[in-house]
Amino acid sequence: MNYFLIITSAFGILILISSIFIVKQKTAAIVERFGKFHSIRQSGFQMKIPFIDKISGKLSLKIQQLDVIIETKTLDDVFVRLKVSVQYRVIKDKVYDAFYQLDYPHEQITSYVFDVVRAEVPKMKLDDVFVKKDDIALAVKAELNDAMLEYGFDIIKTLVTDIDPDAQVKEAMNRINAADREKTAAQFEGDAARILIVEKAKAEAESKRLQGQGIADQRREIARGLEESVEVLNRVGINSQEASALIVVTQHYDTLQSLGEETNSNLILLPNAPQAGSNMLNDMVASFAASNQIGEAMKEAREKKDN
Repeated sequence: MNYFLIITSAFGILILISSIFIVKQKTAAIVERFGKFHSIRQSGFQMKIPFIDKISGKLSLKIQQLDVIIETKTLDDVFVRLKVSVQYRVIKDKVYDAFYQLDYPHEQITSYVFDVVRAEVPKMKLDDVFVKKDDIALAVKAELNDAMLEYGFDIIKTLVTDIDPDAQVKEAMNRINAADREKTAAQFEGDAARILIVEKAKAEAESKRLQGQGIADQRREIARGLEESVEVLNRVGINSQEASALIVVTQHYDTLQSLGEETNSNLILLPNAPQAGSNMLNDMVASFAASNQIGEAMKEAREKKDN
């Protein structure tokens, strides 16, 4: 009797355990009875008839991602590998269609992605594939939505996450890019050098202008000083010729004095004998007198010619 109770209790517990099952959050369970679809159970605590009802499968209602690698050729005959990521989910109200109409939904989605990509990419050049990858993704999404919606799948988003041309093509593209950058750098360096030369020339021109202005101002002041010196000498009875000669001789000895005070000056040979000053003064006075005589003679000749 005790054995019978134990066996009966164990069988009852087994039946109870077999009739209880739990469905996780964001999951749908498909229950069949005698091999025929019976119901779809959502998340939570669920019960079924033991040995009669059977859980045939479970579908996740979460967003899933499928990565598809496609190799195709572009318009400019370059083979390229694209990685397309498809984000999708099973529609809650169409779990039956998603479970029973497609055996391998991943393979169906992959086939559609291959079909669309190999129809779109051969129309583009390689550079356009990089620029218009979003257009490719939108074309894939539109095609998949139309095809997979009736099977209970909602295509959330498609992304072209990688574009990988042949290794030799990538190396050539890198060389072209490097050459363009070197050309641009050379142009900038040439512009900088040209600007430097122009600015240097402007600076030199400005320096020369200021230097010339300084020399002109210096000579103007020297001439004014000489004029004042001649006027002072005239007041004490020295005529203009003698005054000019005296000033030149004075500047001569000032020059000799300056050279003697400068220890690092270069050697300059000037007449500096005791009689040099007297000879220079006499020569200059005679020169000025001769110049005056020539000037007066030319003046008389012009007056006679005019008469």
